[in-house]
Amino acid sequence: MPKRVDHEERRRAIAEALWRIACARGLDGASLRDVAAEAGISLGQLQHYFSSKDEMLVFALKYLGGLAEERIRTRLMGLAAPPSPRDVLRETVTEMLPLDEKSRTGNLVQIAYFVRALHDERLRGHAREGVPALRAFFADQVRAGIARGEVDATRAPEAEAMLLIALTDGLTTYLLLEVCTPDETKTLLEGHLERLFTP
Repeated sequence: MPKRVDHEERRRAIAEALWRIACARGLDGASLRDVAAEAGISLGQLQHYFSSKDEMLVFALKYLGGLAEERIRTRLMGLAAPPSPRDVLRETVTEMLPLDEKSRTGNLVQIAYFVRALHDERLRGHAREGVPALRAFFADQVRAGIARGEVDATRAPEAEAMLLIALTDGLTTYLLLEVCTPDETKTLLEGHLERLFTP
């Protein structure tokens, strides 16, 4: 009997091979042949799943995003029920920061994608979809904080959400460059949330 192939598992394995290449040397120099070799399959097998590098890259990013969302859900489930808006924001941002190997890999892949998307209009759409959803989620937490009397009612939720995203992106950069330590980063994040959640 021929071995039955789990196609979704094969697609994920290809995505993980792409992540390893992106972390090691970026995406521009990585061909479909390179990814196939890294995944331990032939180029023809890879092209059965992805007809182009861009198609493979978008799948890899969506898969990566799904894993990050699952880790965030797991974190939030470990909190007291229901978690406060401040706790939700802290745990979500902490999971987004490159504080361990998995999140570091995810961030390096996203940076490689970002650099490529700057010059490719087709790839830019994926990034444009993700940021508004994250901003809306953060803004909802700020609104909940206002409703609970934990955040000053004069704060603008959408603006505060964007500032938190920008803070996360900045801290990510400096963590990856080892300008900031993980402990320093957590202290900066906690300080920002302390100022935000002071009515």
